[in-house]
Formats: sequence, C-alpha cells, structure tokens
Amino acid sequence: MNDLELIEKAIEARQYAYAPYSNFLGGAALLCKSGKIYTGCNIENAAYGPTNCAERTAFFKAISEGERQFVAIAIIVGYADNIDTYSYPCGVCRQVMREFCEPEVFQVITARSTSDYKKFTLKELLPYSFGPENLGF
Repeated sequence: MNDLELIEKAIEARQYAYAPYSNFLGGAALLCKSGKIYTGCNIENAAYGPTNCAERTAFFKAISEGERQFVAIAIIVGYADNIDTYSYPCGVCRQVMREFCEPEVFQVITARSTSDYKKFTLKELLPYSFGPENLGF
C-alpha cells in the first residue's frame, strides 16, 4: 500500500462524514501492520462534545476488530468540495495515536488531494508526548 492509495481510501471515507453543523467533512484511512485498512469519517453531534473525528473513528474500528499495530494514517478534511488547506489531527486524536503507535515510526499523511500532501511522523506532530511508558507500571 503506497501513500496515494491510502489517501484515495481516506477520500472515499470522507463521503460518509456526518457534519450537518460545520460542513467540515473528514475522512481517514488507517493502515495496520497486518496490511488491513480501516477507514473512518467524522461524526458530529448537536451537543458537539460527543463528536468524533475521522482519525479516531478509524482507530476505534480497527482496535475493536483486534488490531494493535499500525503503520500510517492518511487524512483529508475540508469544507464540502473545497479542500484548500491541510488539516492536522486534533490533540485528542494525536493522544489516541500515541497510545497505540510508535511515535518515531508511525506516519501521518495530511492531504488536500492525491497529488498534494505532507507526511510526518507522529513524534513530529506530538513532541514530548505522554504514553503508557510514563505510567511507571
């Protein structure tokens, strides 16, 4: 699976976004070490607090199916048909990624299209992070 294919899966997932309040539509495609891909979209709620981002939707689907090792995630977010900027995972999504991914290895791809994207490690997006090893158990 290459970056472009993963971005294409995120674009496909974005079509299922439920965002009647913000019209900010997000899609994500999560590549597992097993080779399986889980997709997610953002799901808004009138109360806003229960809203779930595309990234977490993809992670929670994968985790609920037994996956625990992840390679990369591609995300594409923007208003309706106008994706004019890169969108990065929110802090909550970054922390969920940190729980399950190796910061130095896990790749985060943020895209505006299949030909216009940026790629980072999780560590670059979340330096000095707090993870399971910080609990001292």
